[in-house]
Amino acid sequence: MYVPASHTDEVLAEIIIEHFFEWNLDRKVSTITVDNCSTNDAMIPKILSKLGCNSFILGGTYFHMRCCAHIFNLIVKDGMSIIHDSIENIRDSVSFWVGTLKREEKFIEACEQLEIPYSKKLRMDCRTRWNSTYLMLVSALPYLEVFKRLTQREPQYKSLPSDDDWKMATKICEKLEIFYKVTELFLGTQYQLQMFIFQKCVKFDWL
Repeated sequence: MYVPASHTDEVLAEIIIEHFFEWNLDRKVSTITVDNCSTNDAMIPKILSKLGCNSFILGGTYFHMRCCAHIFNLIVKDGMSIIHDSIENIRDSVSFWVGTLKREEKFIEACEQLEIPYSKKLRMDCRTRWNSTYLMLVSALPYLEVFKRLTQREPQYKSLPSDDDWKMATKICEKLEIFYKVTELFLGTQYQLQMFIFQKCVKFDWL
């Protein structure tokens, strides 16, 4: 439902309680899953205090469930902020070669000359979505030699990634692949695996 501003914890709690009663859900709810903003943290106790723990399945023991996909996003974004510079030249390179149809045709031509199949189309990312950055890197990595060759043919192309940038991108993709696949599980039809996977300790080192 639409909730008019301001979105304080009191307002959100009242709206949710109102609709619990309207939809006859006040004694049928076991959990409520929200992201990890402070407003939600403050909202949950207000809901519990107004309805009472006995109104919920299992006495509200598991009423407040934090969104695992959101937690993963926070972890990855924190890591991505550290390695931002290594990604930037690859992003600029992809942006340059998909910027116009003529440039993309020139890129494909260079692939053919180097006998590298253009099997993965270059794709731009959205800077605020780490999963799209992962897909951008995956699309660019097979064409390392193509980017190098094109610096000799296109004077306007000035953002060739360094060897270190490519090495870092390869390492980044290896790590992000884990998060990408787990996030797909959280958001897809296999959501029942969420708690099992989340309870496992995943050690994550960027470098």
